[in-house]
Amino acid sequence: MAQDIQPITDTQHNAAAAFRALHEQGLFVLPNAWDAASAAVIAGTGAPAIATTSAAVAWSLGTGDGQQLTRDDAIGVIRRIAAVVDVPVTADIEGGYGPTPEDVATTVVAAIAAGAVGVNLEDSTAPGGPLFDTAAQSDRLRAARDAAKQAGLPELVINARTDVYLFGIGAPETRFDEVLTRAAAYAAAGADSFFVPGLLDLPTLTDLVAKSPLPINVMAGAGAPSIADLAATGVRRVSVGSAIAQAAYKLAETATAELLEHGTYTALENAVDFGAIQSLLSR
Repeated sequence: MAQDIQPITDTQHNAAAAFRALHEQGLFVLPNAWDAASAAVIAGTGAPAIATTSAAVAWSLGTGDGQQLTRDDAIGVIRRIAAVVDVPVTADIEGGYGPTPEDVATTVVAAIAAGAVGVNLEDSTAPGGPLFDTAAQSDRLRAARDAAKQAGLPELVINARTDVYLFGIGAPETRFDEVLTRAAAYAAAGADSFFVPGLLDLPTLTDLVAKSPLPINVMAGAGAPSIADLAATGVRRVSVGSAIAQAAYKLAETATAELLEHGTYTALENAVDFGAIQSLLSR
């Protein structure tokens, strides 16, 4: 891993410690931002931490989701977000921007240098699958943990994502056991939490929480169980992926249609104040 590694500041160490502490008990909600302004607005509501969403980051940069971003593009957005908020930032680094452990290590070091104190690393090789086998993904997670240590931030929170449920990998009756197998392997490789998008069935989540060696992260959104219901299963963290960005884009569509079709501005009435956004970005 031949990279110039910058010293980690006390501020970043403290943010990493604060983010790690959120995983110790109870449930916390982790809203997803896609640029500096959305991150500043989310932080301004009192969110305890911010996650990036690779899908909306990709859309904002003119490309589709599904590991189409370049590492440099993703890191640039992470850097801009971390620069405008005082809360911990965890970065969606997709599949690590390359298949090998060395690719993952390079990305993790760059994310830390950009100000991240956590990362998501997924086990799908491409949208829809297939997945890296458990051993290969464990090697990639181990590389992420080693890279964090070498970068001077051993407390980096690694959220290991499995796409077994999201992409419907394997027969339905085999998925729970496959997820548990991966949870154990990923924990042994150095992961700190386990992200299982696509799974929102409450009894299944309760069972998974009871059997997983790692705290569980789920992805919610419109139609999902409430935060209170998810908390009752023992889930530790809830994120929403690209859902907030999608809602923002829907507002853009609705407001534009109203302007063009009716010449009125109703959809714009509850917009965030111009000066408020300016002040959030004046650091």
